[in-house]
Amino acid sequence: MLIRENMELLERTYLSPFAALSQNSRGRDREETPCDIRPVFQRDRDRILHCKSFRRLKHKTQVFLTPRGDHYRTRLTHTLEVSQNARTIAKALRLNEDLVEAIALGHDLGHTPFGHAGEHMLNEICEGGFRHNEQSVRIVEKLEKGGRGLNLTWEVRDGMMNHQTRLMPSTMEGKIVRLSDKIAYINHDIDDAIRGRVLSEKDIPAEYREILGDTTRKRLNTFIHNIITNSLGKNDICMSEEVEQAMKGLRKFMFQNVYRNPVAKGEEERAKDLLSRLFIYYNRYTDRLPRQYLQMMEQGEEKERVVCDYIAGMTDRYAIAKFEEYFMPKAWQVN
Repeated sequence: MLIRENMELLERTYLSPFAALSQNSRGRDREETPCDIRPVFQRDRDRILHCKSFRRLKHKTQVFLTPRGDHYRTRLTHTLEVSQNARTIAKALRLNEDLVEAIALGHDLGHTPFGHAGEHMLNEICEGGFRHNEQSVRIVEKLEKGGRGLNLTWEVRDGMMNHQTRLMPSTMEGKIVRLSDKIAYINHDIDDAIRGRVLSEKDIPAEYREILGDTTRKRLNTFIHNIITNSLGKNDICMSEEVEQAMKGLRKFMFQNVYRNPVAKGEEERAKDLLSRLFIYYNRYTDRLPRQYLQMMEQGEEKERVVCDYIAGMTDRYAIAKFEEYFMPKAWQVN
């Protein structure tokens, strides 16, 4: 059976000279027998899609804590929107769509419950700090599969680690995800903020609406077309100066009016206090941790880091349930 070999040949024949080819991957930390059907990046995509950390994203906050309504984004729907944007761009530029999708699906695996509020709390309280991009890589290298990890390729882990603004991935595909992440959250957070009556479309400065568009659909169309047009034939992923500056300005506007808005973040301090108390509790009563985490400590991992791993992996509702179990009298708990 030569299915994988034929797919690798198709990549060599069709993809851009700037694309990351599956057969040229820098490989995995542990060597494996190649799949007879799937090239390595497709195999990584499948591993991420089927892992427990990916499924838990559906119950993790994106921006709005405890939103009233079914249509607000979660960390999972954000991830899917990033993936869709990235795949559209990659296909148009003839880059490796499997690699792009694997990075996109894995880039936020390390996010905490309660969105960035949880991340900031763990970063403050845990010795050595906490960053969700680093945690995403730690999950696929160490925490998934009972401590064996997913054994992903170097290129996928590089894209996951370096998807944030201050960092830069090594592949073109990673650079696509890095931009697609910003495009996704800026646009869907505007949509959610309008739904939550935190702002209206007219509140967005006219200079940004004129350049990018005055609806979510128009803005996405502008961003994606602009990236494709300005990246064709180049060994880089970029925007025009005008659109890039408008994106930065709109992102700054969102920080000032949504991400720090008391309506969107009204429960944030309570959420941080909840996680802080769980962190102190598990450091005191380590026997309450699942067996996998106790084994990590037996193997030499620092207690605080292991507790951080456990709390970061919780969904919002699981963290709340554990808080109720440990800190609320049983007569007060909601059945």
